[in-house]
Amino acid sequence: MNRFEFATAQRIIFGRGVFRELPDLCRSFGKRTLLVTGSRPQQWADRFPHVGIHSISGEPTVQDIESGVALAKELRADVIVAIGGGSAVDAGKAISAMSTQPADLLRYIEVIGEGKPLDASPLPFIAVPTTAGTGAEATRNAVIASSAHRVKASLRHISMLPRIALIDPELAVDVPPSVTAASGMDALTQCLEAFVCSRAQPMTDALCLDGIQRAVRSLERAFENGHDIDAREDMALCALNSGIALANAGLGAVHGFAAPIGGMFHAPHGAVCAALLAPVWEANSRRVQDRAKFTQVDTLLGGDAISYLHHLTSRLQIPKLSQWGIQESDLEEIALKAAAASSMKANPVSLTHEELVMILRMAF
Repeated sequence: MNRFEFATAQRIIFGRGVFRELPDLCRSFGKRTLLVTGSRPQQWADRFPHVGIHSISGEPTVQDIESGVALAKELRADVIVAIGGGSAVDAGKAISAMSTQPADLLRYIEVIGEGKPLDASPLPFIAVPTTAGTGAEATRNAVIASSAHRVKASLRHISMLPRIALIDPELAVDVPPSVTAASGMDALTQCLEAFVCSRAQPMTDALCLDGIQRAVRSLERAFENGHDIDAREDMALCALNSGIALANAGLGAVHGFAAPIGGMFHAPHGAVCAALLAPVWEANSRRVQDRAKFTQVDTLLGGDAISYLHHLTSRLQIPKLSQWGIQESDLEEIALKAAAASSMKANPVSLTHEELVMILRMAF
């Protein structure tokens, strides 16, 4: 067995109704809480005490992080709380990290910066996910978009793992079906990719298998009826499992594609991953030599994973990549950038440029 490491959020609190514990958890870190959330901050702002709100309208940008850090310093925040989807959680994670650093973001961010390790411990950070998708409540990185570079890059350090991940499935009951579908497919993708990736290990394998089974029985149920709390609970745990797994094992080609696409176009991360999952799984499955894990997934997905994933994509009404402004003339550039993406390095097989373009055409 290869050497492996395993790390996750310092404390995970999971269950229906646990959101009401948030005020006491905040007070355990101090009196001044900065709330980081999405485009409808007031739905959360009235439900627990805070000294400031930083609202972001989409996936976090360099400017979002810089303005959030300025606000945290101005308010002398003791703790950062992020409530929302993966974008809000990533923004909160980055703001908590950068609020204590002696240098600016470009010293620490990968790809567009120097990628140096953090110099100081982040502010305490509490992650409260609402969409059951990215598993950002259990990852050590924050994905940040740079419009100047047309790319997404990660701020990454083990100390960025949240101090508390507070996961309440009831928070997702009003999430729209389209978001439920895209975010749920992202969680399933992360479980599948981390399970078969080249850095998979026994602890993440167990989490991935559990997450895959939960998604199979509950993703479509949550899509069809958002108030099915049993299905929401399954998907919240699937997303959490996927975040822990990817943080400790890695991902694959789906997320290798998602990085450049997200930087080049205004395309939601979950929807991009959802469109690419079946084509990538098909390409990998046809090339992989050691079929043990792929056979295992076939069994979990009704005997034929490729067919299951294509049909699931259709049943969940996942948009094609072309609906996000991507042109056929862009596919070559996306394939070239994807080949260099960090997630691609853990893909179970090395895909050729022609195969990468073929995958994009299938999702297009």
